[in-house]
Amino acid sequence: MIEQKTFTLAPRPRGYHIITREVLTQLGDLPNVGFLHLFIQHTSAAITINEAADPDVLLDFESVFNHVVPENLPFLVHTMEGPDDMPAHIKAAMIGHSITVPITGGRLNLGTWQGLYLCEFRNRAGGRRLVGTIYG
Repeated sequence: MIEQKTFTLAPRPRGYHIITREVLTQLGDLPNVGFLHLFIQHTSAAITINEAADPDVLLDFESVFNHVVPENLPFLVHTMEGPDDMPAHIKAAMIGHSITVPITGGRLNLGTWQGLYLCEFRNRAGGRRLVGTIYG
């Protein structure tokens, strides 16, 4: 069985956000065994899996990535959409646009402290579209 759902996450401010519950709500029942492939249809946001227990991790991610790829770099050419746009594209490329998670016993088989992240790099972004493909 292969099932695919496209859905839009609620808009969020710039930063890193745990979206595990929202994604599971959108997907509904999962098969007993399989895989979830999740893809974000945007070039200025990313998705990943990381620490979901301590909210300081979310803040540290934001700080590190803003240090590595700051806004207003004088050599950037793509600046028409604002100073946060090209850095957002670079950060999204660094983290990635898709993840795959095993499904075991009808649940995402994440590690004890893991959660799904939306990495929002724009200052004023709308809702982000995800495509969830369930193989099971």
